[in-house]
Amino acid sequence: MIKLALISEGVNTWPVYVAQSRGFWKDAGVKVDVTITGSSIQQLDALKKGGFDIGFQQVDHIVRGVELGADLFIFMGQSHAPELSLMVSRDIGGIVDLKGKTIVVDDARTGYSLLLKKLFAEHGLRESDTHFKNVGGSQERCDAMIRGEGAACFINPPFDRILVAAGLKCLGTSNEYFPTYPGPIAAARRAWAREHKAELMAFIRGFRCAYDWLQNPANRDAAVALFPSSLKLDAQSATAALSRIFSQPYPRITEDGVRQVVEMVWASEKFTSAKGSPEKYMDLSYLREAGA
Repeated sequence: MIKLALISEGVNTWPVYVAQSRGFWKDAGVKVDVTITGSSIQQLDALKKGGFDIGFQQVDHIVRGVELGADLFIFMGQSHAPELSLMVSRDIGGIVDLKGKTIVVDDARTGYSLLLKKLFAEHGLRESDTHFKNVGGSQERCDAMIRGEGAACFINPPFDRILVAAGLKCLGTSNEYFPTYPGPIAAARRAWAREHKAELMAFIRGFRCAYDWLQNPANRDAAVALFPSSLKLDAQSATAALSRIFSQPYPRITEDGVRQVVEMVWASEKFTSAKGSPEKYMDLSYLREAGA
């Protein structure tokens, strides 16, 4: 059995629901147990220690983890970069108005927090001009914004729509601000992958079958029915999201994408060591051998 960890749920984790409910992982010869952790830092720590076998993370988590001694590697792209909305309270007219405000994030050192810091800097805000409050995954950030604990956050669908309904507004999306930034990836420990090669390749094949199934227009209604009601995405919005996301080719992680993240991590962490090459953080041979 593979222990899979997700930080949070959304349209980009749709293949997981499909692979489980349609039996694609079972058909590939592996059982997958899914845990929603709600925290990228806690998830990464558990992944490093063997609490999970595979984690859906951001690239910077793996780059930073490897540089700090973790036996982790990226083995496939998990999804295209999500179109995160920069949601703000109604009194915010522009990014410069966030000076002195609290920004709710998963963790201030990782993931899309780095992009927010870069975005703010491009608009003249120093890091000390805002306060980043760690609250956790998408659901946690959504709840915190509704409670008024922050003035802004980056958040994925369908939570952005929930915040609009609650009276907040959007100042743009991550894809508009950072069109070439890579999306989430799947990672594991190198030692675990070597010892469980058959299971890892079965996981890849099952996930790819689920993605292919979502790309088939004939499965649209069945796919929408599989989307969790707890995420509060109505059928019309779910159908639109399905068409928008899964009309794209299978997500890939590239060396250029990893290099972009490495640059951002070095700038954020103030590392003084030489930057690692993409091969230090990724190995796509399992993906290729699985035929995906």
